Amino acid sequence: LVSVLSSAIIVYRLPWTWKCSKLLMKFIHAGLNTIAMILAIVSMVAVFEFHNARNIPNMYSLHSWIGLAAVIFYSLQLVLGFAVFLLPFAPVTLRATLMPIHVYSGLTIFATVIATALMGITEKLIFSLKNPAYSASPPEATFVNCLGLLLVIYGALILWMASRPHWKRPPEENIKILCPTGGTPEGTEAESTMADSSNADKSDLRINSEAARKQNLKLDEAGQRSTM
Repeated sequence: LVSVLSSAIIVYRLPWTWKCSKLLMKFIHAGLNTIAMILAIVSMVAVFEFHNARNIPNMYSLHSWIGLAAVIFYSLQLVLGFAVFLLPFAPVTLRATLMPIHVYSGLTIFATVIATALMGITEKLIFSLKNPAYSASPPEATFVNCLGLLLVIYGALILWMASRPHWKRPPEENIKILCPTGGTPEGTEAESTMADSSNADKSDLRINSEAARKQNLKLDEAGQRSTM
């Protein structure tokens, strides 16, 4: 979840992906989230089987509670994301309304995953290090503590990239025409066609204006030559 989910979060924020189509980036975003969800389910099944084989109680620690909550909310986020943003059935107004909630929920789940990982490695150290104990700061404890610090730094970097406006994917020209006051980058095929027509009309106007300006310059030059 830490690595694949973070990749899904910033896939729209990488400048070298801006030249790719929005639909392609949507499929990549959905695919990465699906992979992360599958890996999360596999890992949870492995944990429960390990606990049952060793007669270890299940779901008693805060790490397990928050981890299970993160997986549940992540599955809901994935299902709603597929239904609203990937499939072409949801209206544009609904997508525009849910987009801020979708983004905020994704970032919150990612922060929860980082917190779950930190609690999990701390719990593992406390249970595993007996001689010397965790409190004696053996090399294993120092190594895992450094790993926890790197997780915090990595999570902060991902959240920073996801929240900075200059890292946001630039809107297409048709989005600027359809949503002049700011809106969702989602739209129907008909709206895209209308926007393309508007762009073509604007391009024609610019070409005509440029031709007229050049014609006026020629006339001015001719007038100047005639008076010299």
